[in-house]
Amino acid sequence: MVGTTLSADEKKQLITRNLQETLGEDKLNKVLQERDLKIYWGTATTGKPHVAYFVPMSKIADFLKAGCEVTILFADLHAYLDNMKAPWPLLELRTKYYEQVIKAMLSSIGVPLDKLKFVKGSDYQLSREYTLDVYKLSSLVTIHDAKKAGAEVVKQVEHPLLSCLLYPGLQGLDEEYLKVDAQFGGVDQRKIFTFSEKYLPQLGYEKRIHFMNPMVPGLAGGKMSSSEEDSKIDLLD
Repeated sequence: MVGTTLSADEKKQLITRNLQETLGEDKLNKVLQERDLKIYWGTATTGKPHVAYFVPMSKIADFLKAGCEVTILFADLHAYLDNMKAPWPLLELRTKYYEQVIKAMLSSIGVPLDKLKFVKGSDYQLSREYTLDVYKLSSLVTIHDAKKAGAEVVKQVEHPLLSCLLYPGLQGLDEEYLKVDAQFGGVDQRKIFTFSEKYLPQLGYEKRIHFMNPMVPGLAGGKMSSSEEDSKIDLLD
């Protein structure tokens, strides 16, 4: 089935099937009555990707079948901000590795790459406009809200760095700068998504739709994570 031949209800069914949660269903219905949805999925280029990445990849296939415009963000600056999981000199190389691996995963399950847009975070996150918005956001966000938003995504340490508090705000701003209607991620992102819904309108930007996948358990309990060797089955294993 091609996205353009489907009704709004059929597109919605494809977009939301097998998700754990959707925030902003009213907006989703409204957009689908008018046009196809624009969605982004981002991944911080921390450790090597693992087998659980096939879960979001298969969902991206659903989005494309529903006629959505999908952007994949390689969030290199986010990887650095998250307790420097990716050292600065490694960022460029690691991003290239992620791009090759994720394209190979998508191709292996029959997802057409020509329908996808691939973007690197540092290509626009260092712009004057984006940087000004980061400062504006930092004047609105409380330390409590920033810590709470990143609690399940940013690595928790005894003496957290200031960079970890910036992380959720950048992820929220990405929604505006990538010009999307919706962001897709794991259910571990929920607090960042609700953080974005609270703070983006305070900058005069729209509240976005949020789609959440269930998480794949890791080998050591909790979720499978790229940056925790003991938790994952690497794609190259």
